[in-house]
Parts: sequence; structure tokens; C-alpha cells
Amino acid sequence: MLEFELVDEHSNTTSYVLEEGEYLLGKGDQCDVILADSHASRVHCKLHISQDQALLEDNSSTNGTWYKGERLDSELALKADDVVEFGTLKLVVKAVPNDEFAMFTGTNRRLESNVVQESEELIELKRRIHSMILEYLDLRKRNNLQEMSPEQLREEAQRATHDIIDERVSKVPDALTKEELERQVVAEAVGLGALEPLLDDDSVTEVMVNGADQIYVEKNGRLSLAESRFTGTQSLLAIIDRIVAPLGRRIDESSPMVDARLPDGSRVNAIIPPLALNGPTITIRKFAKKNLYVNDLLKFGTLSEDMARFIKSCVELKQNVVISGGTGSGKTTTLNILSNFIGEDDRIVTIEDAAELKLNQPHVVSLESRPANAEGKGKVSIRDLVINALRMRPDRIVVGECRGGEALDMLQAMNTGHDGSLTTGHANSPSDFLARLEVMVLMAGVDLPSRAIREQIASAVDILIQQSRLSDGSRKITHIMEVEAIEGDTIKLKPIFEYVRKGNGPDGKIMGEFVATGYVPAFYRQSIEQGIELDTSIFGDTGASAGIHELQDVWN
Repeated sequence: MLEFELVDEHSNTTSYVLEEGEYLLGKGDQCDVILADSHASRVHCKLHISQDQALLEDNSSTNGTWYKGERLDSELALKADDVVEFGTLKLVVKAVPNDEFAMFTGTNRRLESNVVQESEELIELKRRIHSMILEYLDLRKRNNLQEMSPEQLREEAQRATHDIIDERVSKVPDALTKEELERQVVAEAVGLGALEPLLDDDSVTEVMVNGADQIYVEKNGRLSLAESRFTGTQSLLAIIDRIVAPLGRRIDESSPMVDARLPDGSRVNAIIPPLALNGPTITIRKFAKKNLYVNDLLKFGTLSEDMARFIKSCVELKQNVVISGGTGSGKTTTLNILSNFIGEDDRIVTIEDAAELKLNQPHVVSLESRPANAEGKGKVSIRDLVINALRMRPDRIVVGECRGGEALDMLQAMNTGHDGSLTTGHANSPSDFLARLEVMVLMAGVDLPSRAIREQIASAVDILIQQSRLSDGSRKITHIMEVEAIEGDTIKLKPIFEYVRKGNGPDGKIMGEFVATGYVPAFYRQSIEQGIELDTSIFGDTGASAGIHELQDVWN
């Protein structure tokens, strides 16, 4: 068998596992593997898979099959981690026929290879101490427990745990000190358990709990298995309840999904059985402890300095900006950073499902949606908040994410004097986002023809920023485009900046550069005509420069 992935220019991945035999690759209907790329021929190349090898042969294609920068002119014996290119598509080999172990285990099993999870002995010890703590507190503080603040309850639990470990635990596992054991037990008894050290670790950006025995973390764009575990399903359920209860939300069999946030602003999604078959599941998108600015995006390599200058001008000159991207691409972070360029004299209304945005301006009103209560009443949707925000005399409206019918109200706000509004949406490309935005407008229940919706979109949205998380874990702004006008039945997009991939480095990192297309957007030209000094050299048009708008301290 041969296992490989096809990766397109937007880092979308399709996986294949092929048995022994011959296969055609190309964009023709007769092909076994479709190469959805304009540079691919109808039958671009052939794969010959036998019991002990896989051979790739170019089929005299027009644009060629490329390997390590050279065009193939003979059969290539594929090896694990080989990368073959067809136009903008990449074929990444994961396992070859003579590596049967890798075929059956899958390359992702390497996530677990170097991790030693907590032993069953330690888990059982923590369970015993935990039950003793509950008995200890129940006997001594039965009447006061419900009246204690979280801080007081933790102090009592620490006192009880210290006494129990000193008096009743004769031997602590070698890999652990008594102090660390005490910290872990207290965290699970009255805090967030195994989540606490992960949330305190600044290098961790996401935490994913797949049942009591499995916790994954994301560091530098890569997933890895954590050593820590929960002592049991009931303990994990109790921790979920501690997260959602202070927010007035609930999770149980009748309402087994919930969105919430931690006190530091980190976003939490939890789902429990019967919907979650692996056991209670938590996904935490950590909130940055320090305020981020455009300078941080430059350090991360998310965009170029010219792009940073441009998006700064977009916000300052009150363009309506939409940030599009896939899950985990960094849309909300970029939205937060863009908001730094909003003037301090503006009244800003932010609207979110779970509050994540952290604006630095003095005049900010933050609104958060609310789910229905146990009786199914009291729900306040994002759309309700957007409609209400229009009555609050906002200068700018910032919606954390458009997912449904609120898109119609957001477009109407952008079209009726609320210039400079910002929002995000899920999509893998700028054109995909426009199509999805049209569908979201229809979700509002209005009966509008497609052309009328597209005219609304074209007149409301000025700039579309596409952000992607690439296969190496890095996050890049891959496109900045002007929404120009509607031509026929199609919204016309004009590229301003693009990220052009150049291949992979020896360390597996994606190589590329940010380039300007040379196009100067209409609002830039109009602003210059009105006497505003702007630098058009960022578009590769140095002759048309009308002065340089210097970067301000807010970058840092």
C-alpha cells in the first residue's frame, strides 16, 4: 500500500491510501486521483504500486511533474516524506509499500512516541487522596462549604490535602515530590485539575481533552500528547461544571454542548456523552496574556511590513474589513490587532458568542450572546445583539465572527454609515468566503435574489483578508483583496498582496514571500486625491508615492 496526501495552495489536505495496482493522476474524469489544478494535464502522471515499491511516472504532461526542483524524466521510486509537485499541488508521501508498520500505525502515532503518561499507580493514589479530602471537608466544614468563596475553598482543600498526605500517604511515586502531588490533588478537587499547568504554560496555545485519559496540546503550531491525565470521568465532568457555572451556563444530558470562557478570556467548548463517545471533551483556545500588536505579527512572519502599513491605513481610513480563514488560522488574533488602529474618539461596540476581544480604547461596549435557559427561554443570539447595537450609536461595530443570519444585519450596518466595521468568518479562500457570506444572508430568512445579495456584499465589504494555517503550523495572511464591484453575477476581487510559496526548507518549514501585485486600491487613490499623505510604494509603485505615512508607536 501507498499512503500520501495532496496539499493545495491553501493548505487544504486530502489523504489517500492506495493498494497494489496502477493508478492515473490528472484532472480528467478517467483518473483515479483528481489533480484539481489548472497546471495539471488530463492524465498528468501514473502510479505503479507493487508489494515492495511505488513508482511515479510523468505522462508527458505539459507543465511537468517536479521533484526537488527538477522535472521528472524517468520513473521515481517514492520514499516516505518525499514531496512531488504538480503546479501548485503537492503530493506528500506518508508511507510506502515496504514500510508496512508505518502504513498500519499512521504517521500521527508519532505524537505519542516520546510521551510517558502518568502511571495508573499515581492516578489511583490521587483518587484515594481526593476521596479522603471530600470526607475530611464534609466532616469539618459541612455547614460552611456552600458559603465559601473559591479562594477560601482552595485554602481549605490545601490544608486538608497537606494533612492527609503527611498522615496517611507513606510513599509518594519517585517521579513526584509531596508538594507537586499536593498541588495536583488540590487542582483536581477544587480547580481545573490537569488543565492548570497547561494553561499556565505560555508556549501552549490550545488544549484538547479527549476524555479523562488523553490531553493534547498545541505548541508552535504542532500537536503533542501531554503527560497529565484526569483521575476519572466524574472528575472531568466536575471541572467542566466549574468552568461553565459562574457564567450562568449549564451542561447535562439535556444540553450536552456549551461554549464558555475562562476568567483570563480563553475560549472553551465542551461536549459530553451521549454526544461525545470518547467521554467528556474540552477544547480550549488560550487567550494571549499580553496584548499583541502588528509588530508581533511581523515577528511571527504572518505578514510583511508593507502589508502591515496597508491594513493600518484600512482601519484608520474606515474601510469595512473582513478576515476570512479556517479554524485555528489566527483570525481572532488578527482582528484584535487590527482593532488597535481604531481611533480613541470612536465609540466601539463588540459582539461575540464568547468574549475574546480585548480592545485598548477607552470607549468600548462589549456584548456577549446568551444561550437558552433550562426552560428553553432567554436566548439572545448574535443577530439580536447586532440589531440592538445599531440603536446604540456606534461609530464602529466589531463582530467576533459571522456564522449565520447576523451577516445580513452586519452588511446593512456597513452600508448605512457604520464605516470601519470589522468581522471574521470561516472559509478556505476569499471566493469561498463570498459564497458562504451569501448563504449566511439567506439564513436570515429573507427572500432576496442572489444578485441583490451580491450587490449588498460588494457595496458593504471593502477589504477581504485571507489568513491560513499552513501544513508546517505557521500562520500566514495569504491574500489581501479589494472587493471591487459586481460584474454580471460575480463579485470582482482585486488582489493587492499575496503570499507566494517557494517550496519547503530542509527543516520542513514552508518557504515563501509576500508580494504586492502592483494594484493600488480605489480608497487609497481617493484618499490621496483628498490630500491625505499615503505611501503607494508599498504596492510596488514608487513613482506614484504621495508621501510616507510613518508607523506609529501602537505598532509596539
